[in-house]
Amino acid sequence: MSSIFLAPGSFSLSLPIHDQYHACEPTRSMARNSQLARAFTLIEVIVVLAIIVIMMAMVYPAYTTISERAKATKDMSNLRQIGLATQTYLNDNDGVLFSPGASWMSQLELNQKYLSVWRVLQSPFDKRSSSEGGTNAPVSPISYGVNMRIYPNNTAMSASKITNPTGFILFAPAQDNTARVNFQGVATTAAPGVTLLGNNNTVISNPGGGPIGGTHNNRRRISALFADLHCENMAWTAFSSTTSSVTGQPDQWTPYNPFP
Repeated sequence: MSSIFLAPGSFSLSLPIHDQYHACEPTRSMARNSQLARAFTLIEVIVVLAIIVIMMAMVYPAYTTISERAKATKDMSNLRQIGLATQTYLNDNDGVLFSPGASWMSQLELNQKYLSVWRVLQSPFDKRSSSEGGTNAPVSPISYGVNMRIYPNNTAMSASKITNPTGFILFAPAQDNTARVNFQGVATTAAPGVTLLGNNNTVISNPGGGPIGGTHNNRRRISALFADLHCENMAWTAFSSTTSSVTGQPDQWTPYNPFP
């Protein structure tokens, strides 16, 4: 036993030596407990990583589907705005559609009572950088094309002459002829601007190398604005048809012929 002696009038305290020793080292028991904690084994780490990979594989398709639907909705919104701008343009021009002597984009966009921003003319499926430069650098990308059949004999056409406006496609995404979704139109594209049909008016721009060539849903669907200015998210097979009728549609339903 050892004693701790204090000043006169105070008291003394005696502690066993081994108690004093342990009282000065309270952390040893904590360190000893921490040594008992078991680390993850390699197998456990691999299992955790495998679970994370499986969960990501399950979530990613849902994410891409939601993202694609959002783009399709934006695509329809852009076409509706183009439709509203076209209606205002028709009201100001006695119902006559765009002149072939200038690009339809400039006839809509340069007068801001019709369209105020160039980005409306760019599809969300178009991966090019957006620009409000218009015909100035950086030139604005244009994703939508007008149906070439509105220029009979290379003249401006009255919208009232379209005999089946609910079935005649007026605007739609105008992709190029590559296998993937790709756009090349710009604000400086020569008159009459970005078009939906080729010069022979029989081959649709961008068959995608086969019957699948839309912008979304595994390239099986595409959005379109019709001559009555309603929008549809339609099957590529119906969109790409140039026949005089389409199964399931009224007789003489011709998406590319204003005079059935």
